Amino acid sequence: MGRWSQSMQEAAIVHAGGEDVVELSELAVEVARLWPPQGQWTEADYFALPDTNRFVELSEGELIVPPHPTETHQRVVMELAFRMRAFVDENGLGTIRFAPLPVRLWPGKIREPDVLFVTKDHADRMGEQVYGVPDLVVEVLSPGTWRLDRHEKFSEYARAGVEEYWMVDPEKQTIEVFMLRWGAYELLGRWGKGEVARSELLAGFEVAVDEVVGEGEL
Repeated sequence: MGRWSQSMQEAAIVHAGGEDVVELSELAVEVARLWPPQGQWTEADYFALPDTNRFVELSEGELIVPPHPTETHQRVVMELAFRMRAFVDENGLGTIRFAPLPVRLWPGKIREPDVLFVTKDHADRMGEQVYGVPDLVVEVLSPGTWRLDRHEKFSEYARAGVEEYWMVDPEKQTIEVFMLRWGAYELLGRWGKGEVARSELLAGFEVAVDEVVGEGEL
């Protein structure tokens, strides 16, 4: 991302858990001063940012820049997204997308789930610049994001009304699926190696954990 304020730079390093090193030229720092300090970012500021392939989120007036995804993270995302998309397309259920793609959970709260699903009945939530609340989201955990995915996003997705939440942990080689019941998530199942995970929202969709978090090539 080309235009960061000094406070953004420091925040990005903090949220990256020390794993990312942000390099800015003197010119870039000067340009960055045109942007708001952390805590004062609006959606208008967020959507005025230059195009980037980085994940960039907006929360509580702060710009959040997670660590760069790893090879393992991207492989797992692709394995699961491709299988979900094939099932969804075959059954005419809706749309599968993957990050980077901004999702507005509510005004001022923009997240970028690793994978998302929107039912055909909710096609009006799909925008050119930003999506509304998905029906299903997937987050692939990594050392730099697992706290965010397990705590903050867990409560945020429930509050926003995301019906089904998948958490995939490549390190532990597990898939957890949660369903929204009466405003809170309830564990549908936790599956490990040699087992088959399933969706309730996508009735009939099943996937072997080994095929998603295993070390085989795409």
